[in-house]
Amino acid sequence: PVRRWPPSLPPSLCPQNPLWAARVCLPVVYIRFPQDCFYPPPQQISMFLSPPVDFLDCGRGAPVRMECNNPSDFRIEADGVVYAARSLQRSPQHALVLLVKAIDGTTQQQWTTQARPSHVPDASVPPAGNTDLMEISFPSRRNSQLKRMKRDWVIPPINVPENSRGPFPQELVRIRSDHDKSRALRYSVTGPGADQPPTGIFIIDPISGELSVNKPLDREHISNFHLRAHAVDLNGNQVENPIDIVINVIDMNDNRPEFTHQIWNGTVPEGSKPGTFVMTVTSVDKDDPKTANGMLRYKILSQTPESPTSNMFTINNKTGGIITVAAGLDREKVPQYTLIIQATDMEGNPMYGLSNTATAVIRITDVNDNPPEFTAEMFSGEVRENRVNVIVANLTVTDKDQPNTPAWNAVYKITGGDSTGRFSVPTDPTTNEGLVTVVKPIDYETSRTFVLTVEAKNEVPLARGIHYPHLSTATVSIRVMDENESPYFEPNPKLIKLEEGLMPESALTIFTAQDPDRFMRQKITYSKLSDPANWLRIDPNTGRITTIATLDRESSYVKNNLYNATFMGLDDGKPPASGTGTLQIYLLDINDNAPKVFPQEAEICEKPEPNAINITAVDGDLNPNAGPFAFELAHRPFDVRRNWTITRISGDHAQVGLKIGFLESGIYEIPIIITDSGNLPMSNTSYLRVKVCQCDINGDCTDQQHIMAAGLGTGAIIAILLCIIILLILVLLFVVWMKRRDKERQAKQLLIDPEDDVRDNILKYDEEGGGEEDQDYDLSQLQQPDTLEPDAIKPVGIRRLDERPLHPEPQYPMRSAAPHPGDIGDFINEGLKAADNDPTAPPYDSLLVFDYEGSGSTAGSLSSLNSSSSGGDQDYDYLNDWGPRFRKLADMYGGCDD
Repeated sequence: PVRRWPPSLPPSLCPQNPLWAARVCLPVVYIRFPQDCFYPPPQQISMFLSPPVDFLDCGRGAPVRMECNNPSDFRIEADGVVYAARSLQRSPQHALVLLVKAIDGTTQQQWTTQARPSHVPDASVPPAGNTDLMEISFPSRRNSQLKRMKRDWVIPPINVPENSRGPFPQELVRIRSDHDKSRALRYSVTGPGADQPPTGIFIIDPISGELSVNKPLDREHISNFHLRAHAVDLNGNQVENPIDIVINVIDMNDNRPEFTHQIWNGTVPEGSKPGTFVMTVTSVDKDDPKTANGMLRYKILSQTPESPTSNMFTINNKTGGIITVAAGLDREKVPQYTLIIQATDMEGNPMYGLSNTATAVIRITDVNDNPPEFTAEMFSGEVRENRVNVIVANLTVTDKDQPNTPAWNAVYKITGGDSTGRFSVPTDPTTNEGLVTVVKPIDYETSRTFVLTVEAKNEVPLARGIHYPHLSTATVSIRVMDENESPYFEPNPKLIKLEEGLMPESALTIFTAQDPDRFMRQKITYSKLSDPANWLRIDPNTGRITTIATLDRESSYVKNNLYNATFMGLDDGKPPASGTGTLQIYLLDINDNAPKVFPQEAEICEKPEPNAINITAVDGDLNPNAGPFAFELAHRPFDVRRNWTITRISGDHAQVGLKIGFLESGIYEIPIIITDSGNLPMSNTSYLRVKVCQCDINGDCTDQQHIMAAGLGTGAIIAILLCIIILLILVLLFVVWMKRRDKERQAKQLLIDPEDDVRDNILKYDEEGGGEEDQDYDLSQLQQPDTLEPDAIKPVGIRRLDERPLHPEPQYPMRSAAPHPGDIGDFINEGLKAADNDPTAPPYDSLLVFDYEGSGSTAGSLSSLNSSSSGGDQDYDYLNDWGPRFRKLADMYGGCDD
């Protein structure tokens, strides 16, 4: 029908935004039904009518509700689309008028329009004329003298169904201008689908203005087209303002639903209650989701397996959520269900809707609803005594839950028969068996059998309402087998106390071992394993221990008065077993060690200040066989008490000092008698070696060796010694060179003719020699004794350390001075070297004979010792000053009363 709007409506009915024209807001719509729509199948419920009733709220913004006056035959949706509520028969006698009312939800203001369905001929039959074609007129231009310009018309959208089967081109609408009555015009359209890509979809007759579609449309590709219609005269001048034409592609149900996944995976715990959510499946439809073409409904077609019922699950037909509807999910019976899910559009209409299917796999997860059960009520095993970490029995259980899960893993616990905790039952992670293991040694003589009660549970508790059956507890019988055990000493170690000094072959104790095998008659033999000092012996049959040496507490093998010896006991079992024991001997001290002085060497100045030496008494014994000590100077020699004093400072210390005002430098040995405090005390004379030296003002010895040792560091002393050694090597090399030079010179002299030599010659005889004994001669007898320097020529105050102290001595007659043949020694040595290097000498040792007799004896007369008649009147006390070697001689001739 032609949409014409009366321009004479009162302005009060026109809101700001007109719907169809500038002065019209409420349209009157004529709706035409296609001819075939009046003969629908009997199952048809609703029918789509085109175009929709469009309502513009004119900027109000309030929600608008639409109603129709014939709800039994038609229904109108919120978007203005009108549907036939039932099958309608064509009635050409009278036109059907449908009143549509729009109600403002806030103010309740109402607007009413009419929709008139009319007959539409079949699309396959060509129209008899264009009388029924929709006509769109360009709005006429208003007088420019008007003060107010009216708005342009708003052209309603043109709805074109997609996938039309033609014939093409198919007319849609006619565009006309009021100026075509007075002059010839040309019409054209522009925009996508016309002169813009995709081109060629819409064409217009430039003379008649008929707009047609040239090919089928696809809403899923392009859902609407926006075109502009133009009217120009033959000169190309625009006679009308362009108008906008919107062409909507009406959706048809030409796409099936598509699931986003073909296979859906879900899980649900076994034993779940009805109504438990499982999973959600979704699908998409390319058709318009605002129409029935894109409204999907879900349905479960089949369930595999159908156990325990065929309807264990249900699905929400709109959302696709799957939930349980029946109880009885048991993983041990049915671990998995497979559902075929169907999605259908047209709101699930099985006749006209398109559908597709997918698979939902629902896995039943395990819960601990099956307790472990032993395969037998009684298990047995055996173990040898004293064995640990050995498996004596394997306990097997069955569990219907999923393997290797906390609901299947078994945990074993001993509930009875093991009060001492000698067994444990860990779980084998592979087989789930209980391994009865010995963790503490078992004594056959104490327990021969064990009867254990073992309980099996899972790592996680059982599900609510499930209880452990009686087969979750089993009895384990274990038999203990006897073995030969090692003898043991009791007590170990064994401590005894003895006094040191115990003589050999003394009995100490009996150290025997016990055999733990009470049910085996065995003999034990004993032997010694460790005896560091080799003091002890053990009887192999009785275990009696005796000494074979004297026990000495002061031995290095005794630590803290304890001496340890180890012995072994060996039985005659098969195989033999042995055990060891330790004997500890605590040695009590006796007074068997005399005290000694410490230190044994000291230094003191010649002058009496400072002149004290602190000494300490050392005794290997312990108190009371050691200190306090008594210190005393020995009576002999007599000068000891005359020159020295000793003062006791404490029980272990004393002080030795000079008694006289001055003592010459030298080394003196002071005999000191030290007595301990033991019962039957022991005394000992110790010699204190004292070096008397010259001291500086600080009381330090000025001896060069002492100064070097005290004032220089270790590195300096080593450097000095290296320099001295190098110097000595150079001197030695020089001496060797000089000797070799003298040797060559004297060798030449020895080869001179004896007749020309004025000295005493060495006569060589053809003697065989007397062997090795002939060579044992002393050449020192040929030396002159007066070559030694007499003491009188020594400087005062310089003495050797090994010389006796200087005291007034009796004067003896001076010996006559003999000539000093100083070249005799050199002559003999040079002759000896020449003989050794003589190539004509015989290859054996020979005696070299010298004919020099010397110039006489230089010894004085001895008559004063043995021939003097007044020997008894002579004073021999000075012999006491010559040292301890002359003490006996002084006692014999000293003339004292002793």
